[in-house]
Amino acid sequence: MSETRVHLSRTEPSAYRALDEFSKTVGGICDEAGIDARLRELVLIHCSQLNGCAYCTRIHVDRATEAGVDVDTLTQIPAWRESGVFSDRECAALELAEAFTFIHDEGVSDEVYNKVGSVFTEKEYAALSWLCVSINAFNRIVVAGRYPVPPRTAS
Repeated sequence: MSETRVHLSRTEPSAYRALDEFSKTVGGICDEAGIDARLRELVLIHCSQLNGCAYCTRIHVDRATEAGVDVDTLTQIPAWRESGVFSDRECAALELAEAFTFIHDEGVSDEVYNKVGSVFTEKEYAALSWLCVSINAFNRIVVAGRYPVPPRTAS
């Protein structure tokens, strides 16, 4: 197995810049819809974990910590259904994140759509959906390119 992969952001920087601009647009949509940093980062972490993207998981865990998410909450994300640390809104958002990440299974089922729609407004639902689309795109680039995630050194 080759360790060297095409680095899409370096090989075709204009496409990567467009995705980055799209991501910034999505951030603005989330701001306008009232999706706070905590909820946003929980969704981004969960999608990244589900996709096996250690690179994006690290970035968004750091950002979640900056947004005030504690270690206990971060460790509970993979077990959110069994955990009592998440609000109804957070649970609905995590469920939507799973539906978008595993879109190939059954799309966003009516059950998930209705459950999430009963918790979020149309604008919030749309913002969270675009957030999932954006992070799933980044995850695919990073996983396919095998971006390294070296151990952190003590500072």
